[in-house]
Amino acid sequence: MGAQVQGGARLSVTDLRRATRHPVDCPVVADHRIHGDLPMRLCNISANGFMAQSDVTLDRGERLTVRLPEIGRIEAHVIWSADGRAGCQLERVIPPDRFTRMLSQMKPKARIRPRG
Repeated sequence: MGAQVQGGARLSVTDLRRATRHPVDCPVVADHRIHGDLPMRLCNISANGFMAQSDVTLDRGERLTVRLPEIGRIEAHVIWSADGRAGCQLERVIPPDRFTRMLSQMKPKARIRPRG
């Protein structure tokens, strides 16, 4: 008998990285266990993660709790960090209908380069 998968979708790292990212310019405050309230600016977001800018250097593996429009509080962990930016994976995938509503409440960011 095969193993049962419990919980949400089990996506590989490659699947997660391929998720459609939407450029945004959205200030948020993350709750960090050491730094407390940490102001960040979301640069792009997908249904399973985001990239943010911050004045605080975050290390891979650190956990944050952010409050997103329409979604509320959601935990994320840092996957990578470089040059004042951090890529974070959300604890769960945001359902498409809620993701669309969330995006409508965020300020879209114009693309610098056209998709090619």
